[in-house]
Amino acid sequence: MTDAQDTATVLRAHAEDAYAEELEALAAVDDRPRPPSWKLSPWAVTTYVLGGTLPDGTSISPKYLGSARLVEIAVASLATDRALLLLGVPGTAKTWLSEHLAAAVSGSSTLVVQGTAGTPEEALRYGWNYARLLADGPSRAALVAGPVMRAMEEGSLVRVEELTRIPSDVQDSLITILSEKTLPIPELNAEIQARKGFNVIATANNRDKGVNDLSSALRRRFNTVVLPLPDSLDQEVEIVATRVRSLGAALELPADLAALSEIRRVVTVMRELRAGVTEDRRSTLKSPSATLSTAEAISVMMNGLSLAAHFGDGTVRAHDVAASLVGAVVKDPVQDRVIWQEYLETVVRNRPEWKDLYRACRDLEVLN
Repeated sequence: MTDAQDTATVLRAHAEDAYAEELEALAAVDDRPRPPSWKLSPWAVTTYVLGGTLPDGTSISPKYLGSARLVEIAVASLATDRALLLLGVPGTAKTWLSEHLAAAVSGSSTLVVQGTAGTPEEALRYGWNYARLLADGPSRAALVAGPVMRAMEEGSLVRVEELTRIPSDVQDSLITILSEKTLPIPELNAEIQARKGFNVIATANNRDKGVNDLSSALRRRFNTVVLPLPDSLDQEVEIVATRVRSLGAALELPADLAALSEIRRVVTVMRELRAGVTEDRRSTLKSPSATLSTAEAISVMMNGLSLAAHFGDGTVRAHDVAASLVGAVVKDPVQDRVIWQEYLETVVRNRPEWKDLYRACRDLEVLN
C-alpha cells in the first residue's frame, strides 16, 4: 500500500495495512528481545493477535478469539528453527491467524503459496523465465524465485495455505528446505541458504475432501498446533459478530444486526447440527454432510446483511438469513434435506421464540 486512500478503497486490505497503526504502536513500546529479522518481539506479536491495552493507552483489537496459550505456543514455535503447522477443521481461523502472524513477525503477509491439487513443485521452489532460458541458458537472471525462495533470501515468514491439498510428492519438496534451511539449484550448481528469520507457517485440515496426508518425514519437521472450534456459544457468537461487523463496514452495507439475535440463532443451529445434540443436551440429532463451521456462519450472516440492506428495511431478520442458512446446511439435496426437515420440525418448531425463523424456512420449502 502507498497511502491511506489505497487502504480505504481496496475490498480487503492485507493485515499489515489494515492494522498498520496498531503495529506501529506496538513497535514503539516494544522493548523486549526480538528474534533475528522479527519486526516485533514474541510478546508484542502475541499482544497484536490476542489484543490488549498498551502502557500509553493504545487499544489493540483482538484478531483471534481463542486460547491465548495456543497463540503463545505458535509464536514460540516460529522463534525456533522448526516450521509451524496450524491444523484444524475448516473454519477454525487457520488462514486468518497465519496472515496476522506473518504481518506481525515479518511486516508482510503476502508471501503465500496457495495449495491446490494442481500446485506444481515450482510453487515451493523456483521457476524459469523460459525466454531467457532459451536465449542464454540456465542463469541466475533466468531463474524466477517463488514465495519460499524469496522468504529464504529476505529472512521472513512464508505461508503455505492448505498444505494437505498439495500432492504428496510436491509437499516433500519442503523437506530439505525445512531441515537443511537450503534450497538446492542443481541447474546452476548452486544453492540458496536461508537468512535468519526465515520460517514457514502452513495450514491444513484433515476433514475436507481432496486431502493428501503429510509424510512422516515432513510432519516431523513441523511443530503442530491444533486450532479447535469455539468452546462456547457465546464465544462463537462473538467471533461471528466481530467478523460480520468488520466485513459489513468494508462493504459499506447499511444494515443493523438487531442486537445479535439472528447471529445467536444461526450459530446455535450450526453448533447443534455439528455436534449432533441440542444445546440443552435433551435431544440427539443427525448431522449433515456440511462442516457447518464458524466461517459458514459468517457467510450466512453476511448474505443476510446484504439482503436486509438492499431488499429490506435495514434490520437483519429471520427471513433474511433463512435462505443462506438452509443452503449452508443442505449440501446433499437428498440426505441433508431430510436431516434439515427433521431438525426444523422437532427443534425449531418447538421453540416459541423461533417461530419467525420456522415460518421463514417453511416458506422456502414451499417455494422449492
